[in-house]
Amino acid sequence: MTVYFIGTGPGAADLITLRGREILSRCRVGFYPGSMTPVELLAHCPTGATRTDTARMTLDEVMTQILAAHARGTDVVRLCSGDPSLYSTVAEQVRVLDRAGVPYEMVPGVSAFAASAAVLGRELTVPGVGQSLIITRAARPGSMPAGETLANFARTGATLAVYLVINHLEDVAAQLLPHYGAHCPAAVVAAATQPGQHIVRSTLTSIAAEVRAAGAGRLATLLVGRALQAHGFPDSVLHSTARHWSA
Repeated sequence: MTVYFIGTGPGAADLITLRGREILSRCRVGFYPGSMTPVELLAHCPTGATRTDTARMTLDEVMTQILAAHARGTDVVRLCSGDPSLYSTVAEQVRVLDRAGVPYEMVPGVSAFAASAAVLGRELTVPGVGQSLIITRAARPGSMPAGETLANFARTGATLAVYLVINHLEDVAAQLLPHYGAHCPAAVVAAATQPGQHIVRSTLTSIAAEVRAAGAGRLATLLVGRALQAHGFPDSVLHSTARHWSA
């Protein structure tokens, strides 16, 4: 018996991988994160499968049911919004599985930063402009390790993707402004790839006010960096006419 953690992507049902959909179609026990999971995905579950919404369940309740399925020899699907490697609560779940000796496998999905870049039509790493991406989240008091501050990240000048940001936009922008500058390009994408998708493109000094005026929803990602409006940059080495090939 195996527990499969499957990234379902940012919201559009057809962004699940072929591997994830195939596994989902054969597992008879499934857990999914309530409103974060497109209902169309659940149609891929086999007939008669048990499907449990974990939105109001504690970790102990979820893991108790998963371990019970293991005892019955039943494969389990644990759907995760986005990608299991980012802000998915997978770490504490696999800790329990490791202690119990239960095998598991992770199937990657499209994360919100990638979906946001796609709907913006932008590459986040541009030659000569920015070659690094920092992914972080808006911090609740006491929720971040020492040193993982927006100011420290901003000092690098790298492209920045900030998750869970909608209720903290003013504070986040204020922390980033001294390092990126008032005219640095910024964009907020809410509900990326979903029917209610909302895009606001602006500068760091104006992004918060414009997002409030637009009424963007809560599932939003902030992208900040010069790569968002880069122009006049050199071709990458891959496409450069100056590239020399050796035999």
